[in-house]
Formats: sequence, structure tokens, C-alpha cells
Amino acid sequence: MKKKIVQLRKKANKIRRLIIEMLSKAGSGHPGGSLSSTEIVTCLFFEVMRYNSEDPDWPERDRFHLSKGHCCPVIYAALALAGHFDMGKLWNLRKIDSLLQGHPDWRIPGIEVGSGSLGQGLSVALGMGLAGKLDKKDWRVYCLMGDGEIQEGNIWEAAMAAAHFKVDNLCGIVDYNRFQIDGHIEEIMGLEPLVNKWESFGWHTHQCDGHNIEELLEAFAEAKTVKQKPTVIIANTVKGKGVSFMEHVVDFHGRAPNNKEREIALAELEEIEKLMEEKDEQF
Repeated sequence: MKKKIVQLRKKANKIRRLIIEMLSKAGSGHPGGSLSSTEIVTCLFFEVMRYNSEDPDWPERDRFHLSKGHCCPVIYAALALAGHFDMGKLWNLRKIDSLLQGHPDWRIPGIEVGSGSLGQGLSVALGMGLAGKLDKKDWRVYCLMGDGEIQEGNIWEAAMAAAHFKVDNLCGIVDYNRFQIDGHIEEIMGLEPLVNKWESFGWHTHQCDGHNIEELLEAFAEAKTVKQKPTVIIANTVKGKGVSFMEHVVDFHGRAPNNKEREIALAELEEIEKLMEEKDEQF
């Protein structure tokens, strides 16, 4: 188990490096929320979810929906590493006629539905979950939301409906990094008491450190055991996690690193990888 945890941490660090490189080449995009959700996506795609990269439309696959679509670099990196498409496509992020645009498109292998307009994703995931229940399938649906995003009313309509219809194959994840495009969440529109809100809407709620692989795996495992109600994981995260000068900095919500920043960021992540390699040798 310890070796698996180390390997997932290394995978997350690789995804962070790809995010930085992709955004730097593109010259635009959203690093902050992509970096904050890296461990969440890593756990889902490399341990929790079942899918077939050679057959993205495999009917028995688990479904994942990135509701906060502007953070697509994290999902593009994960899909490429999982074998859904060639790694070389990552370097065409946001270019005209590229498959990988600034928000996910359903034509990308591994993407279920296009996303971009915030607040709609949980409704989409709810529809998928209801379809699975009606068809008596055992696959699960995971929906990653931003914390600023859940200020949208549509999220809470979907939350109410999911509990009413007992959609227990649905797992929502809130990337709670406490920043949105205009500043600190609590200054724009506070969410607390967030756990109580979801519980009052009838959801099973689990709060954890969104950068702790062990805690995330425990949360996802617990969600699979819950019956008669949906689950939401409140993942406490750091905006821009892994790159010192990006952490807790609202400017990097939607600004790509320049060449100098890219080199500094990659050097930091390479140093983290060296430390992980040393730790991996212990097992």
C-alpha cells in the first residue's frame, strides 16, 4: 500500500509538470485550480475509476465530469497519461483547430460532455447517475466542482434532486481552494458552513485534505459503501499547489506562467520528484 501511495504521488507530480508546460506553451489558461485538483484527479484516474482507454465508450465505465471546465489542463494531462490520446497533443492546448481547447469538448476521448458554463456540471452528472440507476448498471459517476462555482443556484437544485431520487452512484467533489477569479471566496460570497449545507440537502458528506492521497482514497472508498443518498467529498486544497509562487495567489487563477516562471516552477517540481524517488527506493 505504501508503494502505491508513493507511485500516485509521483503521478500527481508528473501531472503538475505537464500542466505547467502546457499552459506555458499556450500562453493562457488556468493553473491555480488545475494544480489544486491534481491529487483528486490522480486518485480517480489511476486508482478509483474503472475505464478502458482503448475503448473510451465502454458501456460499463465509470463516468467523470469536470464541471469546472476551465481547469481542463489537469484532466487533459491525466487522460494522456492514461493512454486516451497521444501525449504530443498536449502541446497544442488552446491552439486553433486543436482537439484540446480551453474547455473540454465531448469529441476528446475520455470526455463525456463538454463543460464551461459554471454551475451546470452537477446537473449533468445527476442525469448520468439517474440513467445508470434506471438501466440497473453498477458504474459510478464522479463530478469535480470548484468552490466558487457552487455559489451558482443550479448546483443546489441538482443537489436537492440527487438526494430526493436517492442517486447513490453519484459522488461530487468540491475543490475547496478558497479562491475564485475575483478574490478570496469568503470576500466574494462565503460558503460556510459548507459541510452542514450539503448534509442539510440530504447528502452523505466527507471532508478531507485534498492533497493527501491516503485520505482521498479513503473518502472515495467510503462513498462506494453509501446507499440511498449521494456523496460529496469536500476536499480542502491549496490554489496553485506545488509551485511556491503560485500558492494562494489569485492572479494565477487564470494567468499562465511566462518562460521565467515556467523554469522556476519546473525546477521546484523536479526537486519534489527527486525526493519522491529517494522515498520510493525505501520500498
